[in-house]
Amino acid sequence: MRLSPRTKAIKPSPTLTMNAKAKALKAAGEDIINFGVGEPDFDTPDNIKDAAIKALKEGFTKYTPVGGIDDLKIAVIEKFKKDNNLHYEKNEVIISCGAKHSLYNIAQALFGGGDEVIIPAPYWVTYPDQVLLNDATPVVIETDEKNLFKIEPEILKNKLSKKTKALILNSPSNPTGLGYDKASLEKIAEMAIEHDFYIISDEIYEKLVYEGFKHISIASLDKEIRQRTVVVNGLSKSHSMTGWRIGFSAGPGDIIKAMTNIQSQSTSNPTSIAQKAAVEALTGTQDFIPKMLTEFDKRRKYMVERLNGMEEISCIMPVGAFYAFPNISAYFGRNFDGNVINNSLDLSTYFLEKAKVAMVPGSAFGDDKYIRLSYATSMENIKKGLDRIENALAELK
Repeated sequence: MRLSPRTKAIKPSPTLTMNAKAKALKAAGEDIINFGVGEPDFDTPDNIKDAAIKALKEGFTKYTPVGGIDDLKIAVIEKFKKDNNLHYEKNEVIISCGAKHSLYNIAQALFGGGDEVIIPAPYWVTYPDQVLLNDATPVVIETDEKNLFKIEPEILKNKLSKKTKALILNSPSNPTGLGYDKASLEKIAEMAIEHDFYIISDEIYEKLVYEGFKHISIASLDKEIRQRTVVVNGLSKSHSMTGWRIGFSAGPGDIIKAMTNIQSQSTSNPTSIAQKAAVEALTGTQDFIPKMLTEFDKRRKYMVERLNGMEEISCIMPVGAFYAFPNISAYFGRNFDGNVINNSLDLSTYFLEKAKVAMVPGSAFGDDKYIRLSYATSMENIKKGLDRIENALAELK
């Protein structure tokens, strides 16, 4: 069978692949602790589920407008106004089938052959492949943990060219859990305006922040950068609605119109009852979020402190999301039963096979010196998993 050449340019999601391996081992009877999953372990709040049930019982099960129902668009507009001091009209908002779908629609609308898209590493695994799928070239910029994994303006400037179409910004970040302060965002905005490129701002972890860190949307800095930014957000992480598949984007009307046209030829509208649930998620009580955050915060502190207490492991305390991203490169070159640990994939495989703990290698995110552990699991699992990791590390020679 002759497949399209674009299929050769991309690879399966490493996070989903590792999660599948962990689930297969668990199904085979192994006691697996899974730190690889990227979704909250909390159930969707009852008021949101009740709204979906109500919509179902009332027969709200038909096609809706491609870009989302008006009620949900209005709720999204109010959310941006209240949370981000951003003001949009309905023609500047689109509802899609999750934030990943939102990002793909943006890539389809903006990118083409000859375009370059700047992606800071470590990055979410999907960014480079979405760029490649749309015939553009990912230009990866390495960042340093000494600078809290933020883009350094001089390095960014050196990577710009006449082909630069956009920069993908993720704050708070998957996988590092770190974020950009206002001063750093202002420098990036200045360069985007001066050098004429777009900002794609992935803000899916906006609500999951700790210790007073304040999320700022780069689009809110001034009118000029707003017109160059497409903001992506959704309900998967903030409201534990990963399976509901509701994401949303806001930006210049012509880009949103193009995204809507593209969506009309791919998925059409997001699921009708999920949209009604999303209205409730945005307009109903938000009491669920601080409760979830309190629990995540306890896990965050415990996991990072434990990791930093392990020999030759270092981990920056994240300010957002639900990931720890420890530097494990000191263990490269060591071996177990004659098998040498050469990279983060080798170490992640060793942890899965030896310690029965699943995680994602840093190579998947563009930085091989690290691994990503999610603390979106119970404290009991975290304690047990970290004990296993520490014991497994002690066996490497």
